[in-house]
Amino acid sequence: MIKYAFTFLFISFSLMILAQSIESDTSFYAPKSSDLDKGSNNLIKFGSFGAYTVGAFSLYEFWYKDFEQESFHFFDDFGEWSNVDKMGHIHASYSQSNIIYKGYKWSGQSEDKAILWSSVTSLAFQSAIDVMDGFSSGWGFSISDYSANLIGVSVFAIQQKIWHEQKVNLKMSYWPENYPVTPVLQSTSISINDRARSLFGTTLPEQFLKDYNAQTYWLSFHPALIFPNLEMPKWLNLAIGYGADNMLGGFENRWIENNEVIAINNELRQRQFIFALDYNLTKINTKSKFLRTVLDVLNAFKWPSPGIELTSKGEFKFHLLFLN
Repeated sequence: MIKYAFTFLFISFSLMILAQSIESDTSFYAPKSSDLDKGSNNLIKFGSFGAYTVGAFSLYEFWYKDFEQESFHFFDDFGEWSNVDKMGHIHASYSQSNIIYKGYKWSGQSEDKAILWSSVTSLAFQSAIDVMDGFSSGWGFSISDYSANLIGVSVFAIQQKIWHEQKVNLKMSYWPENYPVTPVLQSTSISINDRARSLFGTTLPEQFLKDYNAQTYWLSFHPALIFPNLEMPKWLNLAIGYGADNMLGGFENRWIENNEVIAINNELRQRQFIFALDYNLTKINTKSKFLRTVLDVLNAFKWPSPGIELTSKGEFKFHLLFLN
């Protein structure tokens, strides 16, 4: 769990900026003016740098220092967890870029500089973990992870540069899994729930970050992006989702427990492709600065809605409310 302290520090810093803006006369999600506010700009710049420095140091001290180190090396984990973890990298770098960009705009920074520095800052936050992985014997620098970071930053920056808004939003949804508690084999008392707890943790924050079976990642857009003449409420979007299920290991459902090899049918593993309705909370009209800020933060997540699921096994499922 300590490895995620870096992300926690970034979130804490973001909430600090949000709180600062809510107490001010201008919402965090609306630029103060066309003039640069040096105080607010310095808060964004030095706050980001401080969170980065403290986070990187804390990660090394409390996580990486306890593991064997070696020279910088690479590690190919493409395909692990059916690449749901790569979707997480894309979503995280995209969301961080979005928040930091709005912080720079709130301080009165120019559009081009806000896009540039939000992209650089987000990539730096994400890359710190990848670089430290590169010096750890148990891992390595993952080109696919870093590529996912670049994709997330680029999706934000390109849209903001061309359209001056995010017409395609990247979102995440999470719903806790209920794992069976019955023993997987007659010769052992180990259950799938025991395996899940050892992999994904026992607390909700751990499971939220680590349980890829419970996560789904989405592309959300208004239908008018494809059908310009279609009239629909601005807050009602369509979303295309990707997830996976029944994964009890990175590449296969096989592990060793108490010197006994336990293997669960790998054919149970499946990918999920979902088409669903979505809500663009940023398009909900409100005069409240506080509510405006809350809605924009919540818009990083996909909330339950009707959807159609297609699995990699060719199964179709209709969900009145898709959860995971």
